[in-house]
Amino acid sequence: MTKRMMKLGMSMRGLGYHVSAWRHPDTPADGTLSFEHYKRNAQMAEQGLFDMIFFADGIGIREKDEPKGSLARSGFEIVEMEPMTLLPALAAVTKHIGLVSTASTTYNEPYHVARKFATLDLISGGRAGWNIVTSWSDAEAQNFNRAKHLDYDTRYERAQEFVEVVKGLWDTWEPGAFIYDRASSIFYDEGKMHLLNHLGKHFQVKGPLNVARMPQGRPVLVQAGASEPGREIAAESADVVYASQDDIPAMRAYYDDVKGRLAKYGRDWDDLKIMPALCPIVGATRAEAQAKHDALQELVDPLVAMARAYNALGDLSAFPLDGPVPEPQAEAQVRSHQERLMKLVRDNGWTIRDLCRYLAGEGGSPVIGTASDICDYMEEWMDADCCDGFNITPNQLPGGCEDFVQFVTPELQRRGRFRKAYEGKTLRENLGLKPHVNRYVRQRAAE
Repeated sequence: MTKRMMKLGMSMRGLGYHVSAWRHPDTPADGTLSFEHYKRNAQMAEQGLFDMIFFADGIGIREKDEPKGSLARSGFEIVEMEPMTLLPALAAVTKHIGLVSTASTTYNEPYHVARKFATLDLISGGRAGWNIVTSWSDAEAQNFNRAKHLDYDTRYERAQEFVEVVKGLWDTWEPGAFIYDRASSIFYDEGKMHLLNHLGKHFQVKGPLNVARMPQGRPVLVQAGASEPGREIAAESADVVYASQDDIPAMRAYYDDVKGRLAKYGRDWDDLKIMPALCPIVGATRAEAQAKHDALQELVDPLVAMARAYNALGDLSAFPLDGPVPEPQAEAQVRSHQERLMKLVRDNGWTIRDLCRYLAGEGGSPVIGTASDICDYMEEWMDADCCDGFNITPNQLPGGCEDFVQFVTPELQRRGRFRKAYEGKTLRENLGLKPHVNRYVRQRAAE
């Protein structure tokens, strides 16, 4: 039986996904403000033949100073470079790797997003990807003329229309629209330019986009929603989904559910790549890998650990630290995350202390071991037909990225589960996705 090849993304959020990464002696504490830090990680991920680097992004400091004093002790998601300014610079120092960033559908306009990502695709030669998110925090709302964020249903309703407008703008110029015929004085073919003329509940956008057709036809669309409306947006529009499930049965149920929705949108099973988060901590031996994890756990400040629980479930300070985790004390900011945590709490019988340690360590359970151990885990998930690859969430940067490329990439290649060279020039080609067909070309072909 032919083994399925894996797709891999390297998440480059800040200094890594462990809350104490900034305190580790091998991590540059000021790295999020240094272009050289991002350049080093991007080039290392490209050396490891990753499909893409991925920048999760927030437009405000979403961490809260609860308990008091915790924020000043946390280096996680406090300050970092704006990714749509950073990615074009990284495009100039890489050649193959995809460049994916978050852009919020809540605090942007579709024309802005369409124009920026079209430009990134042109600069990078077809390597751009947009991670579609709905902003969820009051901290972000308060930076954009609101006291509180939009209600859940409105955010997703707006997001769905937002995505449709962006896709429409990207298609406003057909392939070959620009003739550049000096002799006839024809710059573009009028029949291949289309006004969008969108008029909806949330947006009114005439178009066309003032950026020409892109190398990929349109940037790759990435999405991470696990909620019901998020799954529907993924099935309708996404090329890649980043998922977060804790075991194979849960991942398989999610995978089958989302992919099972593709057909009603005229899409095939393989038109969408689903990639769960994976935090591998790898060493030459299992003991070495465990020591890497333990070293970071020892650096966790107690206030920061309690803050992680506060962010997820509300204020738990009135409850015994070694007692059971109570029901959530606050409304969920991200419903799917809160539901997932409470399932883990119930399944494992965790105390509040257990929950804090879990949340402090990479925001999820790391896979700790040798390259062989990590690859065994990855192959088990792939062979269970519950994913198409993984979004690597390193515990620290640059170490987590460099360890993966040094140890895990060669072992995956030896097992025939990962490429030995990039297959194409664009992110879409390397992901094995079909070429994008402009809607007006498709309509003409159907007539």
